[in-house]
Amino acid sequence: MYLFGEQPAYADAWVNRLQGIASQLLLGIAPAGPALDLEPGADLGALQGDSHLYLIDSGLVQARINERPLFYLQDGDLLGLYQNREDLAYQYSTDGVLRVVPYLRSEVLAHIHATPHTQELLIEYLTGQTTLLCDAITRLKQPEYRASNGFKHVAAGDVLIHQGDEADHVFVIIEGHAEAFVDGHKVGDVPKDEIFGAMAIFTHEKRSATVVASEPCTLMIIPKDQFLSLTQTNPRIAHSLIESMARRIDALNRQVTRLIGSP
Repeated sequence: MYLFGEQPAYADAWVNRLQGIASQLLLGIAPAGPALDLEPGADLGALQGDSHLYLIDSGLVQARINERPLFYLQDGDLLGLYQNREDLAYQYSTDGVLRVVPYLRSEVLAHIHATPHTQELLIEYLTGQTTLLCDAITRLKQPEYRASNGFKHVAAGDVLIHQGDEADHVFVIIEGHAEAFVDGHKVGDVPKDEIFGAMAIFTHEKRSATVVASEPCTLMIIPKDQFLSLTQTNPRIAHSLIESMARRIDALNRQVTRLIGSP
């Protein structure tokens, strides 16, 4: 499976992993018949809901929901794992020649159920496809209907917040590392899992420092109102925030002490 439009970088690892799982699920099972060659424009609806699963050997299958293109299934993907339901409004089509290998659906499911390993593989396969599908649907939504918080990927050297800006978001580094600067001078580090940008939210002042990614980072971005609500309703969030601020204050105190003691 891969997504229509620009595929996010974080989806690549999922896609690469998924491409090998289906063949592992089918190890030890003989095909239920010879491969089928389907011409461009063939009705793939006939393959959905019958007694077979189909491993895509070559070609692409376009998937649409309510006539809107959403993703492609490609070599190594399974077609027919989900039983077609009219309320989902799925449509599958192919623009080129498609070759699929049939397997008895009941035999495949019994084989998967037989060992914990194959059960885990199926869970991973379904989870991966669901993750990609949710991502595709989210990116197709109109902006006003999207969740107000989200994730952002930045490169080394990108400025995450600017000193003097209004504070309307709080950030958490999910992966990576950043550095904080005041008036161009480094005053501290912002490591993975650190909450930053919250001080100005509580003081109602502008940003007191500039934060720059020192390596590629993945950030969680939380709007001010949502963050304040979280701190009031989730003691663990508040505790983590207090620890983060305490570490930062301690680091600043040590830096001030060094400056005072230097000749």
